[in-house]
Amino acid sequence: MSGSNSSGPASAHSADADLASPLSFTVHSMPTPDLSQRRTASGRLKMLLVLGVCAAPVIASYLTYFVIRPEGRTNYSEFVMPPREIPAAMPLRDLAGQPVSAAGLHGQWLVVAIADGACDARCESHLVLQRQLVEALGKERDRVDKVWLIPDEATPTPALLKAIAGSQPATVLRVPADALAQWLSPAAGHQLDEHLYLVDPMGQWMMRTPVDPDPAKLKRDLERLLRASASWDQPGR
Repeated sequence: MSGSNSSGPASAHSADADLASPLSFTVHSMPTPDLSQRRTASGRLKMLLVLGVCAAPVIASYLTYFVIRPEGRTNYSEFVMPPREIPAAMPLRDLAGQPVSAAGLHGQWLVVAIADGACDARCESHLVLQRQLVEALGKERDRVDKVWLIPDEATPTPALLKAIAGSQPATVLRVPADALAQWLSPAAGHQLDEHLYLVDPMGQWMMRTPVDPDPAKLKRDLERLLRASASWDQPGR
């Protein structure tokens, strides 16, 4: 019949049946997040933040005295950026052949000389300069140690060892030349034993003196370092 509704009783019954049927859902499994990667990234970030906080006073003091230079002030020795920490596995030995931990050099400012055990004229000059520098620091001398690193098997003479002892004996250690070169390096065109090296109390090499350094100018560098680190460095290991 024209104009009639095409949905009859059958259609209504079908709709009622659909409404009466319970609804069903298909639940698909969600991907499991890789928490281990998140934990690793978070741990690394926290470690970097801790290191940054610990190093901040040191970096700030170096910048204050050697980068942001007050009028008329310049450093005499060459500033090393970034500072190079002594390798934890550096194979150090004392003169008796006993191993010495690199961590044992932490806790003091170090004036480091490099020379063969036979000790030529330059070596003797550096050892004398070490002693003079430390003694000239007066009440601050307890914050600085003298270190002589020997990259060969030659044995220093007893007279020389006695001469460098003084009231503050120098620390004399052997280290293979190739291992030493992984930490310290000379200026271009020079040899490792031509310089003295300044190392901070955290075991980081951070300055290299000129060849045949001027004692008075080198002393001023060392005094500035001690003043700059006064807030975080304490005398003695």
